[in-house]
Amino acid sequence: MDIRKQFGANVRKHRQATGLSQEQFALQHDIDRTYVSGIERGKRNPTIVIVNKFAKALDVSIADLFDGCD
Repeated sequence: MDIRKQFGANVRKHRQATGLSQEQFALQHDIDRTYVSGIERGKRNPTIVIVNKFAKALDVSIADLFDGCD
């Protein structure tokens, strides 16, 4: 699987575990909702700064967000 798609799937899994919609998550963490959507669909190529922001917002390690990526 493409690393962007796997990363996005991991972000979605962890976001859904918080019980937040994309919109709620985006508002709480000052991230544009369409950006969250693009990440989760594997359409965006996030910078390391954004990867770190997502990890902190989801309270997981950066490694967790890359789980399953080869």
